[in-house]
Amino acid sequence: MSELIAVAGKGGTGKTTFCAMAVRYLIKNKLTPALAIDADANLNFNEVLGIEVGQTVGGVRDDLLENLGMLEPGMDKDTWIELKLQDAMVETKEFDLVAMGKPEGTGCYCYVNSVLQRYMEILIKNYPYTIMDNEAGLEHISRGTTKDVSYLLIVSDASPRGVRTAARIRDLVIELKIDVGGLGVVLNRLASEEMSRAALLEAEKRSLDIIGTIPNDPIVTEFDMADRSLVELPDDSKAVKAANDILEKIIGKRSAVA
Repeated sequence: MSELIAVAGKGGTGKTTFCAMAVRYLIKNKLTPALAIDADANLNFNEVLGIEVGQTVGGVRDDLLENLGMLEPGMDKDTWIELKLQDAMVETKEFDLVAMGKPEGTGCYCYVNSVLQRYMEILIKNYPYTIMDNEAGLEHISRGTTKDVSYLLIVSDASPRGVRTAARIRDLVIELKIDVGGLGVVLNRLASEEMSRAALLEAEKRSLDIIGTIPNDPIVTEFDMADRSLVELPDDSKAVKAANDILEKIIGKRSAVA
């Protein structure tokens, strides 16, 4: 069994924070080794996980295009790419991380992307669970770099603009005919009951399926300010408890079936 949980949302909604709490959930529930994929061009998934990233998949792709005629004798392109992608992976005891990096530049990427797609499909199947942090445009899913999404979570803040963006991402999934096993919206950083009601009302107007809400949590802010890994958040964190409830609805049921 291999499950890919993709998380999307506009910048500033806390989607990367949620991804870190999802990795934490997998570790705490011994659903490891886990794979973390940073598919947002604005790389910061590694920072909330407390690890450094050197090479990115985008960097490997660009290197190949620049050096196609200078590969070592006997070294085919597929093998070269796979070796470079292995170098781009950051490994820890409980999870590994791959950063996709910047989008395509100029030039023909058709061959490289086909190799990347094949590599990512093989890679994901080696892990029971993968958490993928996406940008709002869902580039790597819509381009087919990553397929077979088990569940797509869209993270929104409590603002009307944030909820509308969540609805547009949902509509983009439908428009592009992206095949996902399930889709739900998380309302994040709710500071009051009034804010929660307003956000839920806006979501209802747009027929969004709200899978859960997460309150504003000063402990998360403290960890961010101290540049600490969010995997180390304490069990009594309000945000962690709420995130765990959401993840239990998705991952808990899937792991029970498996």
